[in-house]
Amino acid sequence: MKKYVVDAMGGDNGSSIVVDAIKKYRSQNEDVFFFVVGNENELECLKNVDRIEIIPSKSIMKMDATPLEAMHMRDSSMYLAFETLINKKADAIISAGGTGAFLSLATIKLRLIEGLRRAALIAPFPTLQKGKKTCLLDIGANNENSPEELVSFAKMGKLYVEAVYDVKKPKIYLLSNGTEEHKGSPTSKAAYQLLKEQNFPGFQGNIEAREALNGEADVIVMDGFTGNVFLKSSEGMAKMMSSLIKKAFKRNLLTKIGYLFARKGFKELQETMDYKTTGGAMFLGVNGVVVKAHGSSDAYSFYHAIKVADALARKDIVSQIKEKMNI
Repeated sequence: MKKYVVDAMGGDNGSSIVVDAIKKYRSQNEDVFFFVVGNENELECLKNVDRIEIIPSKSIMKMDATPLEAMHMRDSSMYLAFETLINKKADAIISAGGTGAFLSLATIKLRLIEGLRRAALIAPFPTLQKGKKTCLLDIGANNENSPEELVSFAKMGKLYVEAVYDVKKPKIYLLSNGTEEHKGSPTSKAAYQLLKEQNFPGFQGNIEAREALNGEADVIVMDGFTGNVFLKSSEGMAKMMSSLIKKAFKRNLLTKIGYLFARKGFKELQETMDYKTTGGAMFLGVNGVVVKAHGSSDAYSFYHAIKVADALARKDIVSQIKEKMNI
């Protein structure tokens, strides 16, 4: 029986979407148990439900809480969720709460895997190749990173796609402003040389942002600031393109008729670009499966965040990283 802890209070859309996601996932998986942390009144419908235990909480973690504030908000659902994860020896934790506080608590309460100086957020992105995902890290756990940290991200990313996507020989790239070896920031250029000197398995060199999602790369490594900008730019572009396409087909009767002939293709496009199916990002590098769901998650997206946590727990990704980080 896999045991998962869910912070039900952190997201923009309240506890109701978390409740819906948990009920759906539980109904489809008989070997999972949920500890749900949140307001008892809002979780009323989960009381006395088999394989669900409610952990009462009095407050929501501040969205902009500092690490020190996060540690002092001991009655918040997020803090109690981490306490439950540790005390109940659960297999994973999921929250849509504030990223800064969530990652701070994960680092402080669970601690970094021995030998690592920084953890990183990793998430799969859709690509032009149907069914193919490209995993990017770091997408926002850090504001800046050293060349050595980028190398450790490459190692963790490689292990992640090997374990989760069963990729035998992952292709690893550094995100840069050009494919040439001399292109990039001082940090990324130094990381390039380290990876080259180590003859790092699968390292392919640099890749530009415009080619990042063509399906060629399995892992793309970058510092956290650059990764977060890439993440938000990609989501914004996807939303803009969706809006423009809808407007174009609603222009007049002929365009509406045209949509009837093209809707199958556009449905496939929508499914490919739907970031909600990725669920959330895993915080790689700490001693536990820690999944950060989108702050604006609806029930569908949070369901997929649970699915991500479940898959990672069953793959025992943390143990694999501990065993193989010396490559």
